[in-house]
Amino acid sequence: MKLSINKSRSLWWILSSVITLVGLISMLISWQNPDIRAPLRPSLDFIGGTRLQFERDCTKPGNCDQPIDINVVREVAKAQGLGDSSIQIVTDRETGAENGISIRTKTLEREERTNLQNALSEKIGSFDEQKNQFDTVGPTLGRELFTSGMIALIVSFAGIVIYLNFRFQLDYAVFAIIALFHDVLITAGIFSIFGLVFGTEVDSLFIVALLTITGFSVNDTVVIYDRIRETLKLEPNRPIADIVDDAVNQTLGRSINTTLTTMLPLFAIYLFGGETLKNFALALIFGFLAGAYSSIFIASTLLTLWRERTSSSTVLPNTEVADTQ
Repeated sequence: MKLSINKSRSLWWILSSVITLVGLISMLISWQNPDIRAPLRPSLDFIGGTRLQFERDCTKPGNCDQPIDINVVREVAKAQGLGDSSIQIVTDRETGAENGISIRTKTLEREERTNLQNALSEKIGSFDEQKNQFDTVGPTLGRELFTSGMIALIVSFAGIVIYLNFRFQLDYAVFAIIALFHDVLITAGIFSIFGLVFGTEVDSLFIVALLTITGFSVNDTVVIYDRIRETLKLEPNRPIADIVDDAVNQTLGRSINTTLTTMLPLFAIYLFGGETLKNFALALIFGFLAGAYSSIFIASTLLTLWRERTSSSTVLPNTEVADTQ
């Protein structure tokens, strides 16, 4: 069965626009949230400070009989001079019970952490010392990580534009970059929603995931563009919509197989990997799916529309192109 993507291109654009718009709205809400103050909920990697996670010791009789009241935790934190801290109830992955708390606050010294822990123990029960976690990151390091990550993304986008402009033409490069922005915005939007609903934080690995997504997405797009260019050289007078549809159909099997085989190890990492790798794998899963979608339904159809409007379906300079099938 032949897939005619250009006949329903308005549907693909509307679908992408809706998903992207929902993500942007979530980022705006997140930015206005006093507990987050950023488009995505940042981890200590970016903002610096101390994160404390306490879990009650349920082996002690009566210690876990009552659920943790987050208002009580806030009152204790306020009494310790930490009223602006971000506080969340943490669910035990083994039992499903809400017997832990996570507190993200300003940088605390050892004595301040001890005082806070003791004050909380008096109100909500004693904690299991083996499961308590403390992380501290300086604000300078956090800013450097964020700045370095943003520079890496900008440089990668610029490099992709230069390469595609040299390898193909400027309009190819422009629509490939639009597709890349689509993939990054969808991934960021989903994590913004997760940050609001589930308290999911993004760390430096999230920037690494975005860089990986751009590489995967542009690879799929280049494969389709190669087919379009080869067909244009052979049949320059053929309608561009037919050429693009054929190029997509010829590379569709490759795109699906590449995406599915990439998903398998990512799902394995998400299900069985360490806690620090879960969000990284999840970002790649959403980003790779968005990348496969944008290469087929966004970059290709936008190129078709542009060539139809400008009537510039001309033969490109003859260059050697390796078979990508």
